[in-house]
Amino acid sequence: MSEVGIVGYGAYLPRYRIKVESIAAVWGADAESYKRGLYLFEKSVPGLDQDTITMAVEASRYALKRAGVQGKQLGAVYVGSESHPYAVKPTGTVLAEAIGATPVCHTADFEFACKAGTEAMYVSYAQVKAGLIQYGLGVGADTSQGAPGDALEYSASAGAAAFVFGAQEIVARVDHTYSFMTDTPDFWRREHQFYPQHGGRFTGEPAYFKHTLGAAKGIMALAKMKPTDFRYVVFHQPNGKFPMEAGKRLGFTKEQYETGLVTPWLGNTYSGASPIGLTAILDVAKPGDRILMVSFGSGAGSDAFIYTVTDRILEIQNQAPKTRPQLDENKFYLDYGKYAKFRGKIIRNEK
Repeated sequence: MSEVGIVGYGAYLPRYRIKVESIAAVWGADAESYKRGLYLFEKSVPGLDQDTITMAVEASRYALKRAGVQGKQLGAVYVGSESHPYAVKPTGTVLAEAIGATPVCHTADFEFACKAGTEAMYVSYAQVKAGLIQYGLGVGADTSQGAPGDALEYSASAGAAAFVFGAQEIVARVDHTYSFMTDTPDFWRREHQFYPQHGGRFTGEPAYFKHTLGAAKGIMALAKMKPTDFRYVVFHQPNGKFPMEAGKRLGFTKEQYETGLVTPWLGNTYSGASPIGLTAILDVAKPGDRILMVSFGSGAGSDAFIYTVTDRILEIQNQAPKTRPQLDENKFYLDYGKYAKFRGKIIRNEK
């Protein structure tokens, strides 16, 4: 098929939040160092009845609503996450059942640290591009983990983004894709371990920046484009500092990357990070806008996409809840005790 792209999109963000100051106060840390150094202010917290599946369901329903597509029309449902609720039992089957996509639907769960979401998006796109299915759903969702007192605790958050890909009624055409990958062990979690481990500063230059910049430069060379050819750019955002630094190194301006930058007030949603940023961009994009999206997953690799927004975007933007209002409005702030209870850091001893 000559043109394939996003035909519907949606994001879901929990309403619970915790401020950086609330975490730092418990551990005797300097909250200002996280706010200034990593450009982090607060993060989302999943409720007691929320997990990767429930958030994926909500985001997918929004995406289907914008697409004008019923679940039974989906030929594939793919979910990327590093916090699937079950070690053995797919997230995708529960999601597919909830949105009416079963039983004739190809379903799979993806894992590749924080780029599992763009993996799900790429395979959905590729299935449609190959003519094997009419519509495919790709989801990035996580309730990310950070050990008590660890630097990750200040950013590890929760959220989901979902995208329906198709060849008709496209709102953002996929013009190019590109991937960049090496064996770089910057972040890992072994079986039966609840919290991940990381290589500290090693996660920056040899991991995040090498792969993010490598994928961005690679896809722009492939497309024969430069930063000024894009209206928006969104990178994986483990904190607020890294994507801004990546944008500056590549020659992008603040005006190009600030729309998709949500982590300072949302936290790192792992597999949902760059996909949620993309939904925030699509909420305000205009026909003809070009968007560069680059994910990153530890271990390590990046997926890059170039999208061109079509006239149909104006018809569907208001058909489901937008991302920024979910981010900025109707928030409930938790103290550290309630946050720890919500995240399973405190377990009642029943006798």
